[in-house]
Amino acid sequence: MAKNAIANKLPRRVEQNLQIVGEQIRLARLRRDLSIAQIAERSSCSELTVMRVEKGTPTVSMGIYLRVLYALGLDESVLFLAKDDEVGRTLQDMDLKHRKRASKR
Repeated sequence: MAKNAIANKLPRRVEQNLQIVGEQIRLARLRRDLSIAQIAERSSCSELTVMRVEKGTPTVSMGIYLRVLYALGLDESVLFLAKDDEVGRTLQDMDLKHRKRASKR
């Protein structure tokens, strides 16, 4: 394996999540009874690219994923990404400085 390939390898969990997203996109297409060719035309990309999206290929750009979601009528679902950031909110709350009241003297 080349040195750059090792450095650019995604964590297993991220790869698995991408595959799950790809499978969910494929199922959404099938539920709508649309072909890969139809989605490719509607999202202005090639059929090969749509197939790569459905496989969860990490080298496909986020923009392509969004265009495919738009072609399926699911583009607003991306708004739920990182919406409920419980860890971030907890860290933010821990970092809030508590103001001390000045003495009355």
